[in-house]
Parts: sequence; structure tokens; C-alpha cells
Amino acid sequence: MSQSATTYDAVIVGGGHNGLVCAAYLAKAGLKVVVLERRGVVGGAAITEEFHPGFRNSVASYTVSLLNPKVIRDLDLAAHGLKIVERKVSNFLPLPDGRYLKTSADRTVDEVAKFSAKDAGRLDGYAAQLDLVADVLRELVLQTPPNVVEGNPLSAIPELIRAGALANRLRKMGLNGQRALLDLFTNSAGDYLDGWFESEPIKAVYGFDGIVGNYASPYTPGSAYVLLHHCFGEVNGKKGMWGHAIGGMGAITLAMAKSAATSGAEIRLDAPVKEILIEKGRAVGAVTESGDVFRGRAVVSNLNPKLLYLGLVDASALPKDFRHHMENWRCGSGTFRMNVALSELPDFKCLPGKTLAEHHTAGIIMAPSLRYMEQAYFDARTHGWSKSPIVEMVISSTLDDTLAPEGKHVASLFCQHVAPALPDGRSWDDHREQVADLMIETVNNYAPNFKASVVARQSLSPLDLERTFGLVGGDIFHGALDLGQIFSARPALGNANYRGPIPGLYMCGSGTHPGGGVTGAPGHNAAREILKDLGSKRRN
Repeated sequence: MSQSATTYDAVIVGGGHNGLVCAAYLAKAGLKVVVLERRGVVGGAAITEEFHPGFRNSVASYTVSLLNPKVIRDLDLAAHGLKIVERKVSNFLPLPDGRYLKTSADRTVDEVAKFSAKDAGRLDGYAAQLDLVADVLRELVLQTPPNVVEGNPLSAIPELIRAGALANRLRKMGLNGQRALLDLFTNSAGDYLDGWFESEPIKAVYGFDGIVGNYASPYTPGSAYVLLHHCFGEVNGKKGMWGHAIGGMGAITLAMAKSAATSGAEIRLDAPVKEILIEKGRAVGAVTESGDVFRGRAVVSNLNPKLLYLGLVDASALPKDFRHHMENWRCGSGTFRMNVALSELPDFKCLPGKTLAEHHTAGIIMAPSLRYMEQAYFDARTHGWSKSPIVEMVISSTLDDTLAPEGKHVASLFCQHVAPALPDGRSWDDHREQVADLMIETVNNYAPNFKASVVARQSLSPLDLERTFGLVGGDIFHGALDLGQIFSARPALGNANYRGPIPGLYMCGSGTHPGGGVTGAPGHNAAREILKDLGSKRRN
């Protein structure tokens, strides 16, 4: 081990987007900050890389909506190069019978009316109820949840105030709003949508948000919350919109890194951490695999809590019940991720044409019904992957011509459901390409020129996502978003305030409130709590 150690106010482990956000806020407050990133590039799962000569794409995370507008403003991301453009239509659902559904702010009603006039008439009511609850979530996203505390009764006072403020906010929703909130937190996405609509296409489009990154049936209780989680974002001030970062998702984290560095944060690449340094019961630094020691008044982890507490912290330093809780922290998204280089745009049976059209810019969902999605989950549980999988395709080059050669395109395939770990001890290394072939065939069923247009592909199984990005079981959220793992229980009751059970150790990743997605909110919130403890050295 290195004999000398560099001392900082804050040592941040992991240069994913939340680690960079936390670093930027702390550095802006005048603290001396270092970020230790194990890979040769910052950004975690939000990066852009060339996967075939001339073709670049967002490798893992792939679309923008949840990135918090306050984070964008505070870090001045636009000045550091970030530009987000909106899809021409939000979603496109091609159907096996030759019909299709498009959704966007100005045409969903007319599109749904093709299938059900009754459903078209209910869209406004559905949206109003969802917006009412989503607005509450938007307020809570940047707040520290009420935290269960033990010991000195005085320490409970701030938590009681926080809980009281939340209760007041909920009372303002009225009884109908509170009922809707309860439904969305406890119900299944399928049951919730069945209560609103009768036609399968609109339920499929909305229901997809309930199984994204969620290894579950759309009829699994609690999946309605996952649907809601994907609805509280915005793009360019427009609620519920989805967009694309010019230059891919890596443009977001590159802008964050520039913002942090401009404020004085130091970012170390190729610096994998092997141990959190603990002295006299307090976290005091991090040790890299090369033996370098970085000491800090605060040690901040951007990792999945499972990786942090089971891999980097000595077991003897943790309370036994907390370590047991981390051993049982539920992870696994059921996600198979692909990037494909295309010689031409998909020519859909239901909407023919290879010339760029608005539906090519959408999130293209290939899963015609909730029952189809449920069967996909059952197949994955039994066989390891869906016989008829769920695929969302985003052709990012239709909105950003910097990603592919002229006349060519790149697409992201976000595929559900696959088992995080295959049954019978089988390895994903032996089945990756077989499943990738199935995903290509699935798209080809809707657009028969697709398979022949694939110039190259990059395939990432859950195991690959774990190896490359630290996504345990391929879990894009750093832990399942169910009732036992959200808000004051994320990542554990008593540790929802971004502070770990070891003094001096903090958490800023997606395993804390408000959870996964490229939001920047956990990094923002953790920085606020750290500054409460350490104090800032200059005024913002």
C-alpha cells in the first residue's frame, strides 16, 4: 500500500452520473473533492461509445426524460455542451394485425379512438390523475425522505417535521388524489390500466413503463409504481416528454464532468476502489487496487448498495442486521441491451417506408398487449428468456446525425424479459448471441428488412451489464423499485438520508431515494446532506 495519502473533504467512489452531480455540488460549495472511477471513462451506464467503425451510440441508458431540471440549471449543463431534443412522437406501437398506435401530446386521443371511442374519452381523466400523483413525486424527488432514527429523542424532531410536511402535502391532494396515490403505490400496472381502458394497444403503451427495468409481470403488485416512476420526468420544460441528448447519453455525463471540474473537482480514471478505509469505527478514505490511499472527511459511494457493503466494507464494521439486509437487497432488471448499426431505416409492415418519418423517432414498442408482456415474464422465469420478448427500439440517429455515417443509422434495443441469472447454472456467456438473434428476429417480424439491414451489433446480457457497469443482475435501478425498497426504505429504514450505518460514509447512487433512471436527484440530495455535516467553504 502506498505510504502517502492525499487528503480531501470528500472522496467519491464511482463516476456515474450521480457521483458527478454530487461532486459538482460539493466542489461548487468550495470543498476539495476527488472522484475515483474504475473505468477509463466517466459516466457509468450513461456513456456514448463507438461500437463499430463510424457508429456511436448510448451504450446502456439510452433516452432522456427524468434528468432533473434543477440539476440541469444548477450545474449549467447547457453551457457545458448539453442539448436535448424531443421525439417527433412519443411512442409507436406496431401491431401484428397491420394496425398501429402513435402517442404524442396532440394526437393520442385520435389514435386511441381508432380502437375505442370510450378509451379516447377517458384519456384526459387518466392523465389528470397520473399528473396529480406525479406532481407529488416531482416535489419529493429533491427531498430527503423522513428517516427512522434511534437514540436521542431530539434527533427525531427533524424527521417528524419532514413527515408532517409530507402529510400536509398529501392532505392537499384530497381524498380522490390520496386514493389514486395508494393505487399507484400498491397496485399492479395491469390492474390499474384495466380499470381505465378496454383496448389493448393503449394499455400496452402505458403498461410498458411498468415493466421497464422491472423483472416482473405487469400484473405484479407494485408495478404501477414503476409505471409512475417513468412519468414524472420532463424535457425542455414539457412534463412527461421523452427526448434525446445530442451526442448520446455520454453528452450528459460529459457536461456533468466538465461542470464538476470547472468548480475544482478532481476526477481520477482507471482508479478502481478495492476497500473503504475505516478507522476507529469511521469511514476515513478509500484504497484503490493499485494501493493508492485517498483520505476524506466524507466518503461517498455511487455504487449499488450491495456492491458497497458486501464488497468494499469489512463485514466486521457493519451491524449484522444491516449486512443481512444488504445480502437480501433485491436486484435484477430482466434487461438485455443491444446496440445495432443499420444500413437503412426499418420498413414496418403496418406503416411502410424506409424514408425518415416521425414514427422512426419514437420509442418503438414491440409488445402488443399486457398479456403478451405477462407471458414474456413467465417464459423468462421458466426458460431464462422470453420466447416472444418485449423490445423497445429507439433509433437515436433519426434525431442526431452525429452518431452514424450519412444515410446510415444506429438503434438501441432495450429488451425485456430475460432472467438476471439463468436457470440450472447456465452462463449468459454461452447464450448471449442466441438471445441476441431472437431479439433481431422479433424486430424483423414487424419490419421485414431489419435483419438484413444490421451491419453490426453489440449485445449486453445482464451479466455483461454487471461486469461492465456494476449493474448487479443487470439492474438499471441499483435495486428493485418495490414498496419495500423505496422512499424511507431505500436502501434501508434508518439509512434513507444518504448516510450509511458507518459514520463518515454516505451514499449518492440510484440505490437511494428517488431511485433509478438518469435523474441526478440522488447526487443532488446526498450533496445537500453532506454539506449539512461538513459545511461549505464558500457561499454558492
